Amino acid sequence: MSDMNPLSIAHLVAEKARIQPDLDVLTFENNGAEEVRTYSQLWNNGCRIAAALSARGVRKGDRFALLLQNHPEFVETMIAAAIVGAVFVPIDPRTRDAKLAFMLRDSGCVGAVCGDDASEALAGATASVPNLGWGIVVGDGPVFANSGGLHIEAMRNVLAAPARSLAIATDSETLPMQIMYTSGTTGDPKGVVVRHARFALVAGHGEAVFGYRPGDRPYTGLSLTHGNAQFVTLAPSLNMGLRAVFSRKFTKSRLWEVVRRYGCTSFSLLGGMITAIYSEPRRPDDADNPLRLVVSAGMPAAIWEDFARRFNVEITEFYGAMEGGMTINPAGQGPVGSCGRVAPGLVAKVVDEDGNEVPPGTPGEIWFRSADGSPAKVEYFNNPEAARLKTEGGWLHSGDVVIMDADGWVFFQCRKGGGIRRNGEFISPAFVEKVLAEHPAVDDVFVYGVPAESGAPGEHDVVAAVTPMDGCVLDPGELFEWCRTRLEPNMIPGFLQLLAELPKTASEKVQPRFLFERFRDDPNCVFRRPVSNAVKVA
Repeated sequence: MSDMNPLSIAHLVAEKARIQPDLDVLTFENNGAEEVRTYSQLWNNGCRIAAALSARGVRKGDRFALLLQNHPEFVETMIAAAIVGAVFVPIDPRTRDAKLAFMLRDSGCVGAVCGDDASEALAGATASVPNLGWGIVVGDGPVFANSGGLHIEAMRNVLAAPARSLAIATDSETLPMQIMYTSGTTGDPKGVVVRHARFALVAGHGEAVFGYRPGDRPYTGLSLTHGNAQFVTLAPSLNMGLRAVFSRKFTKSRLWEVVRRYGCTSFSLLGGMITAIYSEPRRPDDADNPLRLVVSAGMPAAIWEDFARRFNVEITEFYGAMEGGMTINPAGQGPVGSCGRVAPGLVAKVVDEDGNEVPPGTPGEIWFRSADGSPAKVEYFNNPEAARLKTEGGWLHSGDVVIMDADGWVFFQCRKGGGIRRNGEFISPAFVEKVLAEHPAVDDVFVYGVPAESGAPGEHDVVAAVTPMDGCVLDPGELFEWCRTRLEPNMIPGFLQLLAELPKTASEKVQPRFLFERFRDDPNCVFRRPVSNAVKVA
């Protein structure tokens, strides 16, 4: 059960297949159906897919897209890429049109492995992606009604070929493993080049950083196209043999069913998921589950302790970004609400707008650098200027506003430029979300700011985007009254935005840009706080 120090995911799985071939290390479930993979199966299928890639002319350093939900073939294709020495580009399979075409074109993808649910979108992008020549499609659904001239094959045919072990072309951990695109909320997405060394590093984080123990069974419903699922669940589980469970996609209504069915002892959550789970109606058996640990990135301080008591779990909170930088608050060690102290091997400082370090307790942007004094490094594919700005002065500029106390504990505040300032005070979205999430008819909620109608510079009006429980109808007047009796006057939303669902990324992160567009363009779903409910401002 000892940890390894693998050169790549292919080296890791090949060695595990030699010493633990029959361990059912990964289970992929989808509404009760499941697919299980042992180390041996992962390796053999990885070799089959690698042979198919080679047959299509994919060589060391070539790039191809991976548009796939959480199927076992996602991990097997990761292994295949390392065998060939190719670079995969994970893309949320819900991505469409110009954004999809941009990622494919910017990264220079020569082909794609995709799910049948993404095949039409991929075919539609071929006209503006001249290098794209082939597609391998996972699933049994309709495939490429219009293939756009691509050479298409079903993954089931690839996996039906005889298994033949192949030599691994990845011969250095410094080689690129994948290009993972940012969400692109402020412009075109940027492709973060992730090297094999990064995956090898996080593969060893299971026990030391995240607190996993031998025999644990981690669970996630986060997409493998996102760093959290790969780095917090997949890499440590493959390294420690933890028999991880992946859902095809996150569904809060089935979370506890899956956890109990498979005896999962930990799961990984991000901020938006946490509020959604917390908003579920309380049940007498909430604490009757096999979980002992939640690995969280964005647990709101307002619900932290109640969440832990309600579900009888410990909470490890961390902060991290694909470009680098990390803090960790191991379960039971740091203060509630803190995303931790700076991870070993790094140093950090909190600075003002001019880059001057601020005193403890003062909000500012957090910057990171290696503890050995070497300058921070970030590589954006085809965008060296953005990488230069991100690491100007040798520090990684996170773009996130935090408070660091005198003991080094970090408290996340907001994305730089994304705070909600109202009547001269900063509003905590988490407290507003907590109150609305406790309403019995509310399914999900996200609070954000829009430029204040008053026109005051830097001021915002508070908007709460809310979705209903199945079978429920939300009454705006009742929700405003619910807030009025439970929130401080300045925190009561000025507007309610009632929606069928919240727009989210593959990592279940709400996308405020699309909410703002709906707020601006669709007044029928927006309700203003009644005058009788309003805050009087002197």
